[in-house]
Amino acid sequence: MITQASHFVPLKNGDKVHLRQIYKDQNGPIVFFMHGAVENGRIFYTQSNKGLAPFLADAGFNCFVADLRGRGLSEPKISKHSGTGQRDSIVEEIPAMLDYIKDYSKQPIAYFCAHSWGGVLLNSVLARFPTYLNDLKACVYFASKRTIYNRHPSKYIQANLVWYLISPLLIKRYGYLPAKRFKFGSDDETRLSHKEGVEWVKKNPWICPFDQFDYGKALEHISLPPILHIGAVNDKALAQKIDIEAFIKESGNGEQVLNMYGKRYNHKIDYDHINILTSPFAKKETYLDTLNWFNRFE
Repeated sequence: MITQASHFVPLKNGDKVHLRQIYKDQNGPIVFFMHGAVENGRIFYTQSNKGLAPFLADAGFNCFVADLRGRGLSEPKISKHSGTGQRDSIVEEIPAMLDYIKDYSKQPIAYFCAHSWGGVLLNSVLARFPTYLNDLKACVYFASKRTIYNRHPSKYIQANLVWYLISPLLIKRYGYLPAKRFKFGSDDETRLSHKEGVEWVKKNPWICPFDQFDYGKALEHISLPPILHIGAVNDKALAQKIDIEAFIKESGNGEQVLNMYGKRYNHKIDYDHINILTSPFAKKETYLDTLNWFNRFE
């Protein structure tokens, strides 16, 4: 039987980030899941054990799904008083969760799994803190890109209009990005996190605006674990093939494979940015390929 449990990891300022552990075997290989922007960990699971994390748990993996600060069940929720951003996720929140998991389970973290911007955050952590590579065997990133190169019309609506124009206006009004209220995300985003993300998406160098740490340069000298990139043919705005390939190129050395999912590749449907993880067909396609990728390294 699959079991779910919540863990809360304290941060320096008193906030708590949430981890959802999903497992049948607590001694199974550990997978760490990271969601993207205006999201939370529920992209990977439901309480009724649907989703990628329960699927992998049923196969024997010990899954830990993250909610970044203020997202999902993390405390407190994002508000106009939230002063943290993307850099805090990279240098504090994610390392705190990784260290907690290792201490709690007494096992190494063997695998990373991410959706969208979550892949950028995880590679950023690995660039800054390469010691996490010591135990990491492989990664799977769903629709992860850093910069948008495609010129599809929907990109100009979702990125240029919503993310670059409307979102700053909402932030000015509310003090944070209420993406959930306005139905263009499953969770909210802080003012600073949005600002930092915009700078990276706009074809700017992969450099921290606070301490000038050069992630791209750091990754040139690091061999990342084998990464399976999963793209969706109907992901027209946020992560087309050209965008994922650019992220692969700037993510340094090591084996990286890109598989696209859609009818032209003999899949059941033309997947998009979200349903590559939520479609009922994903279980026998994107989920199964994730499982097979991880099993290569067991």
